[in-house]
Amino acid sequence: MTRRTSTTASVDSPLPDSPRSGDARRATCVVVAGGDAPAPILAGALPPGVFVIAADSGYDHARTLGLTVGALVGDLDSISADGLAAAVAAGVAIDRHPTDKDETDLELALRSARDNGHTSILVLGGPGGRFDHLLANVMLLASPLNADLTITARLGRATVHVLHGPGNVVHRGDQGDLVTLLPVFGPARSVHTRGLRWRLIGDDLTPGSTRGVSNEMTGSDAAVSLELGTLLVIAPERDAEGEVGSDSDRMPGPGAAHQSRPERGR
Repeated sequence: MTRRTSTTASVDSPLPDSPRSGDARRATCVVVAGGDAPAPILAGALPPGVFVIAADSGYDHARTLGLTVGALVGDLDSISADGLAAAVAAGVAIDRHPTDKDETDLELALRSARDNGHTSILVLGGPGGRFDHLLANVMLLASPLNADLTITARLGRATVHVLHGPGNVVHRGDQGDLVTLLPVFGPARSVHTRGLRWRLIGDDLTPGSTRGVSNEMTGSDAAVSLELGTLLVIAPERDAEGEVGSDSDRMPGPGAAHQSRPERGR
């Protein structure tokens, strides 16, 4: 099988070139989701000329971010009247679907990206909104049906990398940043990490276990690879003071067999 390789920078850095094409602007697509608005800082993190697809009210968010949208997809039940009028006036390609449909607007937008030949997708979304929508959309990003795509999501200021095996991803951040590894749709086999405080060396991670929660970066980048399965590699959102929760909220990182864990206070 072909090994997938992905490198993603922090939210303040440009998205790197797609590993699957020499023309990153053509291969890479940004999908702006509806719901809560994405973090404004993300607007400056996009490569120039990247193609943008808006999922319904994601068009309003894209306008706020100053993005030029190439396509608008969805049932258009949540986009503002002004936003829809602006899309029509700008000549944006509009793919309107019935309100009674089987897919979310985000799923339709991802399908549109694939149908137009995009292989690397950056999803911009908000940090919250309806919990069922948030959970369903994250699982959608990780779906085996999307295993042919390289997908990263910025939900608020949090980053979610979808990693299918065999493959690897490098997340860039700062020393002390938290990174969580969550297996979905089955075990993640032979997981290796570099640049994390609690190292994994060929370990398996099982869905439903919290072993991969709240590992810590030891430098400016962390690499994760696996041979089989699917992992969500999550760098949680930081607050205004740069903190992610309190120390009492943090669980010891994975890899106890390879590095001892500190004693936790009661």
